[in-house]
Amino acid sequence: MDTTKFLAYCIESYKSAKRYTGKQVISLFTRYDVLDYIIDCAGALHTTGEQYIIQDIDEYIAARTE
Repeated sequence: MDTTKFLAYCIESYKSAKRYTGKQVISLFTRYDVLDYIIDCAGALHTTGEQYIIQDIDEYIAARTE
């Protein structure tokens, strides 16, 4: 699996689902270390669907804001 391509896929999927700009997604992902999370969990996340990935990212962010 190409991690860079998978990161791009996750960013684009999240951007489309949330109707954010690329800049908004990168800012959010940077603030909550989402990119590191995706890289660390890429093996497992790669086997799931787009909706699950978006939900998982939302849950990860929510857990970091509590």
